[in-house]
Amino acid sequence: MGSTPNAIELIAWIGPAIGPSAFEVGDEVRQAFVDRDAGAADAFRPGPRAGKWWADLPALARRRLAAAGVTAVYGNDGSAGWCTAANPSRFFSHRRDAARLGSSGRMAVCVWKA
Repeated sequence: MGSTPNAIELIAWIGPAIGPSAFEVGDEVRQAFVDRDAGAADAFRPGPRAGKWWADLPALARRRLAAAGVTAVYGNDGSAGWCTAANPSRFFSHRRDAARLGSSGRMAVCVWKA
């Protein structure tokens, strides 16, 4: 009979997303993250208006993954090349394109055990 591992090794890859200079949220969204994880405050910068913040979604995802014990995280690091809003020739962006193209876009999540 084989031994059962104590932990499952997971690898995560974060794909393209609206970037930290394009994803504006209100105080209530920032507060919801900070209430759950005080360190999440580092993933927000003050926005252009009072009560608004720029949110770094890849950084928030990495924090959540780390809290779940996932240490091997690759892909989107929050840099400009991964931003769906800033790269119209590469990515659909709901915030940029919905009014013109309709609300569309596709996402996929894959989980498997080798």
